[in-house]
Amino acid sequence: MQALWTPFRELWAYRSLLRLLVMRDLKVRYRGSALGVLWSFLQPLGMMVVMSFVFGVINRGPAEIERYNVFILSGLLAWNFFAAAVVSGAGSVLSNAALVKKVYFPRVILPLASVVASLVNYALALPMWVVVALVSGHPLRETLLLLPLVVLMQAVLSAGLAMLLATLNVFYRDTQFIVDLSMLALFFLTPIWYDIAQAQSITLLGQVVELSTWIRRLNPMASLVNLYQDLMYWGRLTTPEFVLRTALTCFAFLAIGWIVFHRYSPRFGEEL
Repeated sequence: MQALWTPFRELWAYRSLLRLLVMRDLKVRYRGSALGVLWSFLQPLGMMVVMSFVFGVINRGPAEIERYNVFILSGLLAWNFFAAAVVSGAGSVLSNAALVKKVYFPRVILPLASVVASLVNYALALPMWVVVALVSGHPLRETLLLLPLVVLMQAVLSAGLAMLLATLNVFYRDTQFIVDLSMLALFFLTPIWYDIAQAQSITLLGQVVELSTWIRRLNPMASLVNLYQDLMYWGRLTTPEFVLRTALTCFAFLAIGWIVFHRYSPRFGEEL
């Protein structure tokens, strides 16, 4: 039992290193930029404007989504958090190869630092959604109080994927390219600018397939964005069964990522 808790005690003992790595990641992200941290506001804001015009004017989305910019931004901020955490987390060990080979510390700090840095960036950008909502006349409902729960679930999912992909990337360098390509596919399979409940059914091998159900099953971010939109845009509570299934999926990814990372991390030095 004592050996089981050893990685957690080490992680806590090196918490100051985790904080330093998070600060480094944030500084590197905005280094050389004239606007610095303001890009955490401007980047999603610019994407929101473009997507609102494309899917709100050129090719209008569902009529029941009135304040399209607010709807898009609620999902876009979550997606940016996820994409940044997973992509940077996947390359975290490889990009710190010199540090891994020279100094001992819990290697898991590297992917976790990427996730925490992306979480901080999300927290910095979130007030922009509030401003956009107020300017657009969108009501701020009490369901927003449950937002930290969904953010925690997403952080758990991102950490699990970051640990898993960081491990694979050490042994198989093509992993980073696969991750970049997968992010593009997942972006379109995540209901950022459309209501997933309106997804059409298809007939496959004589069987009716509910696309909304399978998108959520194959893409955990689809379920999380659905939760974000329910709380931030629709102002409603998602069914407890849906929340529980999503939470279990997130923690399952965390468990898998944690086990794989700690199984193979002792070999990182010789592989790098």
